[in-house]
Amino acid sequence: MEGLKEVSKYQKMKQQLLTYTLRLADNALILGHRISEWTAKAPELELDMAMQNIALDLLGEARALYQYASELDGQGKTEDYWPYLRKEKEFVNLLLVEQPNGNFADTIARQFLYDVYHYYLLEALQYSNDPLIAAVAQKSIKEAAYHKKWSAEWMIRLGDGTDFSHTQMQKALTLAWNYTGELFKMDEIDTILLDFGVSADLDNVRAKWQLTVKEVLTEATLEMPETLGFQKGGREGRHSEHLGFLLTELQYMQRTYPNMTW
Repeated sequence: MEGLKEVSKYQKMKQQLLTYTLRLADNALILGHRISEWTAKAPELELDMAMQNIALDLLGEARALYQYASELDGQGKTEDYWPYLRKEKEFVNLLLVEQPNGNFADTIARQFLYDVYHYYLLEALQYSNDPLIAAVAQKSIKEAAYHKKWSAEWMIRLGDGTDFSHTQMQKALTLAWNYTGELFKMDEIDTILLDFGVSADLDNVRAKWQLTVKEVLTEATLEMPETLGFQKGGREGRHSEHLGFLLTELQYMQRTYPNMTW
C-alpha cells in the first residue's frame, strides 16, 4: 500500500512538473512570437536586429522546454505538438506576454517588466533539483541578462527623453502594469514543486523584481504604480482575446500543411 501511495505521489508530481514546464515554455514562445512581429518594422535597423535576436533567444529556450515536456508527457508527442497543435485554452502563459505590441513604448514596457521577472526567475531556477530545468536556466540567464539590460536602457531613454516620449512611456507602463500581479501568483503547483526544490520562490523573485524596477523607473523619471496589477488567469488557460489571433498566425502553416517540423 505504501508503495502504491509513493507511485501515486510521483505521478501527481510529474503531472505538475509537466504543467510547470509548459508555463515556462509558453511564456518564452508567446513573447518571442510577439517580438518577432517587429521584423522589418522597428524604428531603426539596429533595433530590428536586436529584437530578432531576443526573439530567437526566447524561441531557443521554449524549444528546449517543449522537448522536456514531451519526455514528461510520455505519450509520443513531439516538440512541435505543444506550440502548433494545442488550442488557446491549453496554453498556460502569462497574460502579460500575449498583449499586443502596440507602439514601441508599449512593447518596451511589456518587455522590461517581463525581462526583470524572467532574469530573477532563471537566477533561482539555476539551482532547481530538476536537472533539465536547471540546465535551461543556466544557459538562458546569460541571454536574459542582455534582454534586461536592453529593455531597461530603452525605458530610461524614452522615459527621460522628450515630453512626448515620456508621456507615451508612462501610458505604456500603466497599461502593462495591469498584468504584473500574475507574475508572482503562487498556486498549488508552485508550492508543491517548491517543496521538492524544483520551482522558484516567487516571493523572493518579486522582492528583487520590485527593487530593480523601482531603480530603473526612478532613473527614467517614470511613476511606479503603488500596487501590482490584478489581471490574471493565463496560467490556468484563461486568456485575453489577443492570444487567439496570435495562435491563428503562429499555427497557420502547421494546420494547413500537417506534420511540418521546426
